[in-house]
Amino acid sequence: MKKVLFSVLFIVLFAGLSFSADFKILIMQDDKGAAEKYKPLMDYLKTKDINVNLVGTPNYQSAAKMFSAGEADAMFSGSGVAGIMIIKDVAYPVLRPVSKDGISTYHAVILGQKSAQKFDGTAKFFDGKKVIFSALASSGEIFYHSIPGIKNIKANVMIAANHGAAIDALSRGAADYAIVKNLVWEKNKDKYPNIEKIGEDKGENPDMTLIVSKKTKKDLVDKISNILLNIKNDNSPSANEVKNQMNIQGFIKTTQKDFSHTLGLLQKAGVKKDFDFKF
Repeated sequence: MKKVLFSVLFIVLFAGLSFSADFKILIMQDDKGAAEKYKPLMDYLKTKDINVNLVGTPNYQSAAKMFSAGEADAMFSGSGVAGIMIIKDVAYPVLRPVSKDGISTYHAVILGQKSAQKFDGTAKFFDGKKVIFSALASSGEIFYHSIPGIKNIKANVMIAANHGAAIDALSRGAADYAIVKNLVWEKNKDKYPNIEKIGEDKGENPDMTLIVSKKTKKDLVDKISNILLNIKNDNSPSANEVKNQMNIQGFIKTTQKDFSHTLGLLQKAGVKKDFDFKF
């Protein structure tokens, strides 16, 4: 009798199940507006039988653990964090967006007051100075720590909430130098006539790459990758909504080779597999 009841229950439950695949995307819990930001993408993938669920995580340490445990499938990530996840061997890159201007990479620029000394590429340049940048950014904290000999100098390091906040702090005189993302600087430089670029990193880093957990089934990754890689030529209302909301023309395939410069910066900064997301 128990076997019959179990069989009936199994049939009822099975009949109620959706055959859509579930895909869990990690977001930081303090990332306000994330649900709204990703809603068009979630809606679009749902039309392709992919149910996207947003999974909150308090920090990157937790994100790495969730990737390792198979509790999350993917995350749209800045190149610094994505590179760290690659080094930790818990995730790998699959694709990244291309802006409507055709941009998919960025690099670090060093900013100072007008007529400030040009960056000479040495750690000594920052000795005794106040420098501000974003945490774990390839165009911020990671670039700074990749400079040879930087641990041997005494600088007053400040962490900004984002690249824009770093530029604001420099403009107010709260810092001597700022290291920020070139795309943010180019977009906002007209607002800051007292600031100029005094140096830059020539190497490029992939922008907002979708990294995927090594625990995620490959057939699901391939399916989602193919859907997103083809969105450029999809003129349906839901596809256009994604492109308009994200201000992109589409996505391009991204591999570890695209992270060669980023991984080089991380290596110079001393990041290894046991790195705990803190310098």
